[in-house]
Amino acid sequence: MTADGTERFDLARLLAERGGERYELHARYLNHQLPRMLRTIGFDKVYERAEGAYFWDAEGHDYLDMLSGFGVMGLGRHHPVVRKALHDVLDASLADLTRFDCPPLPGLLAERLLSYTPHLDRVFFGNSGTEAVETALKFARYATGRPRVLYCAHAFHGLTIGSLSVNGEDGFRDGFAPLLPDTPVPLGDLDALERELRRGDVAGLIVEPVQGKGVHLTPPGYLRAAQELLHRHKALLIADEVQTGVGRTGAFFAHQHESGVEPDLVCVAKALSGGYVPVGATLGKDWIFKKVYSSMDRVLVHSASFGSNAQAMAAGLAVLEVLEDEGIVANARDTGELLRSRLAALVGKYELLHDVRGRGLMIGIEFGRPKSLGLRGRWTMLQAARKGLFAQMVVVPLLQKHRILTQVSGDQLEVIKLIPPLIIGEPEVDRFVEAFTAVMDEAHNGGSLMWDFGRNLVKQAVTGR
Repeated sequence: MTADGTERFDLARLLAERGGERYELHARYLNHQLPRMLRTIGFDKVYERAEGAYFWDAEGHDYLDMLSGFGVMGLGRHHPVVRKALHDVLDASLADLTRFDCPPLPGLLAERLLSYTPHLDRVFFGNSGTEAVETALKFARYATGRPRVLYCAHAFHGLTIGSLSVNGEDGFRDGFAPLLPDTPVPLGDLDALERELRRGDVAGLIVEPVQGKGVHLTPPGYLRAAQELLHRHKALLIADEVQTGVGRTGAFFAHQHESGVEPDLVCVAKALSGGYVPVGATLGKDWIFKKVYSSMDRVLVHSASFGSNAQAMAAGLAVLEVLEDEGIVANARDTGELLRSRLAALVGKYELLHDVRGRGLMIGIEFGRPKSLGLRGRWTMLQAARKGLFAQMVVVPLLQKHRILTQVSGDQLEVIKLIPPLIIGEPEVDRFVEAFTAVMDEAHNGGSLMWDFGRNLVKQAVTGR
């Protein structure tokens, strides 16, 4: 009780009283299309708690998380080391965000991050992946004195205006013009890259070592060759490791799978947060930072109000400690290869399954046009309504029948993307492969429930146009 006899804020009581209104509250006050979409596909679940790679509902049923909050939950949910670090930093009552001092935690986290990429020298901390990209775009332009940044077709680098300008998906860009005058090039096309560089106005190329949309790997040798071209034309290589970094692909950074690749700027976020406090980081070379912050007059020329806050820094330090102590990167490599190879072995068994690709625990499962007449008719029906509906037909029974949460990799893509917590092991691989096999069996055997749901998706796609 407070001094005047009123009761203090009670979060547990508030959730107990109002938690049941979650979907109604969202529909009324937030993005009204989200609850509508979730109810349409039967994803309007109520999860009561979470730990590691699992959720539980009110009845005590467990759900395997193969999505990890779009990659944020790299260590799973509520890792005890990260939780303790946050309790400790709150209990310390630090003088945080004074803006006119140099607290130790940002320097310590920068030091640890840079140890994974020794060719880089300095770090800027923001609050998200799109902020990390915005920082890289600004720094590249200022350091080179050039206006244009190249990006790869189908890339995803964020949704703020700068990062949206290097987003390769029209669905995200439509209606938000005018954007910055940046230019797409096909992923892996060195000739197209060189043609743009010859114009002399390119500040850099931003690229995901593994594209999140569709899970496409850069071709072998592409990053190093692109780096050499860029440097020859006095432009920079920017690696967007927001999703692929911090161990996701079985190396700390995905660009490290290719020898000799040393990006000038690297963007990091998502898993560095431990799933608790938003954090983004832009790592770069010393000369770039010194050019941007060239004098005391420019000391705040690029900053973030909540950047380098103590909670985010403590979470990041704890994440890196766990990564090393528990062998998380090696586990992502080994478990990812086990999962990918077991799924790839099914390609010859199911004609609707066309490809399984990826690196570490970032895996894409692609579906395609079948050969048999009956399946081809159903496939054509779905494609005529909207591309991507078959992949959604697989995602839904994985959750509803097998209690496994996954996602379609992008709008109008027949690809499911798996980005589970990096802590999963063989039991989770077994559970997913068994469930996926059961769903594929039903699809190929003409299971009425699955294809009836497909017809409902077609109706929704047609009426939603």
